[in-house]
Amino acid sequence: MIDTEPQTAGGKVLWHFTMSLDGFVAGPRHQMDWITGVSFRPGLVDEYVTTTGAVLGGRDGWDQATGDSRPYGGAWSGPIFVLTHHPEDAAPADGVTFLSCNPAEAVRIALAAAGGKNLEVFSPTIGRQLLELGLIDEIDLHIAPILLGQGIRLYDNPGSEPIRLHRVGDGGPASVLNVRYRPAVTGAAGES
Repeated sequence: MIDTEPQTAGGKVLWHFTMSLDGFVAGPRHQMDWITGVSFRPGLVDEYVTTTGAVLGGRDGWDQATGDSRPYGGAWSGPIFVLTHHPEDAAPADGVTFLSCNPAEAVRIALAAAGGKNLEVFSPTIGRQLLELGLIDEIDLHIAPILLGQGIRLYDNPGSEPIRLHRVGDGGPASVLNVRYRPAVTGAAGES
């Protein structure tokens, strides 16, 4: 299976995450230590560093970030917008703007700041709201070979109607994506 074509900076709104096979984008309390050891195809991170103009995230994720944490291990620099109901008690950081507005207005502000490049949405809750408003251009997922069993789901909206998606890349847009894994063999000490 090949990855989709390389990202381009086209002013898109990307809902972008690395996700566990069972649908979690973060562990409990937005922990991200599970992603250690996950490898991506060569050049993938550089594509996002080059094509991303701004980032929009949520307050829960921001509050769990360590220090002045920046996307892509600090390789990317640009404006970060954090959507929150309480900007007055948010921990400030250079290059971070706290917004207290509706999600559509947050996208308008962040896209303007992205300067024609892509806006990456790093929040399951905000992404769901933007999807319902028709403001997501693409959902960009990297499925990691791990089962977390608990945490923050990419899309959690009980009682909603299913949302049909069209796959980008080779093959039919409504085709099922087949992924096959085997459990990692662990040694006597419980390590793989």
